[in-house]
Amino acid sequence: TIADPACGTGGFLVRAVDYLIKANTSEEGVLRELVEGEELLTYTGDRLSDAQRRHLETSMFAGFDFDATMLRLAAMNLMLHGVVDAGISYADTLGSGFRTSEQFDLVFANPPFKGSLDFEDTNKTLLARIRTRKTELLFVVLILRLLKPGGRAAVIVPDGVLFGSSNAHKTLRRQLVEEQKLDGIISMPSGVFKPYAGVSTAILLFTKTNSGGTGDTGDNLPGVWFYDMQSDGFSLDDKRTALPADKSDLPDILERWHHRDQEASRKRTDKSFLVPKSEIASNDYDLSINRYKEVEYEAVEYDKPQVILKRLAKLEDDIAKGRKALEGMLK
Repeated sequence: TIADPACGTGGFLVRAVDYLIKANTSEEGVLRELVEGEELLTYTGDRLSDAQRRHLETSMFAGFDFDATMLRLAAMNLMLHGVVDAGISYADTLGSGFRTSEQFDLVFANPPFKGSLDFEDTNKTLLARIRTRKTELLFVVLILRLLKPGGRAAVIVPDGVLFGSSNAHKTLRRQLVEEQKLDGIISMPSGVFKPYAGVSTAILLFTKTNSGGTGDTGDNLPGVWFYDMQSDGFSLDDKRTALPADKSDLPDILERWHHRDQEASRKRTDKSFLVPKSEIASNDYDLSINRYKEVEYEAVEYDKPQVILKRLAKLEDDIAKGRKALEGMLK
């Protein structure tokens, strides 16, 4: 079961549907068709059983939002991708009336940033975990509540969540590290949401355990995995122009995420590396990649001041000669 507590038009859910169908379709069943110059894929060689297909079409996905227009778009979006009875519901997931808990295996979310709620309208079970009005913090707590034990989440958050100094920020980070299993953090460049917003963001990847496990050496991961994304395959200006495939960090992120057990030897100057849980705890649970990443500076050698001054004097002489030649031409 997969959920998005602030689904909007259902983009994350639709991508999950596409991924699952493609992963369960034989290569012979993929029909490639060019439509107006764009390659479209049609899947026919289905490996899913009838029960699995019914689950995918009716009960696998759930999306929540309190914008009726967005919900209609999300339902239609999923329907066009084969989910005939998607669980798209009108709900204020941070409100006092929303009581869903421990129902989902996976949560993907890009919740609203920089919102502020009234304590009276906020769900008391969320406030019991963390006392704050900030929506970006409350949504992370909500997602932990929605997940089944063992469930996993990928959540986009503003960078302030990673290093904010308020008690609420520190409490949330401590809970993720000490009470749950924080798997990784992918730092994204500030232009990925342009032209709509220029805020710097990151992806939090965590597993609900209710018993810790961050940096558990049992899975050969002596710490939290960090990745410093430089490019998502598009320019970081307002135009967001597509870049050549080799300019995107996304394939490397996926490859390294699936082989995190091999990341222990990576240096802090690399794009990805592991940070021990003890080091994170000693830094007051600061999760900003800049706290742990090391930057190599190349030594730059400059000429002696006397050499630079001689060079400037020569340039001034050349300029004076050029000016005199120009004056002579104008007589």
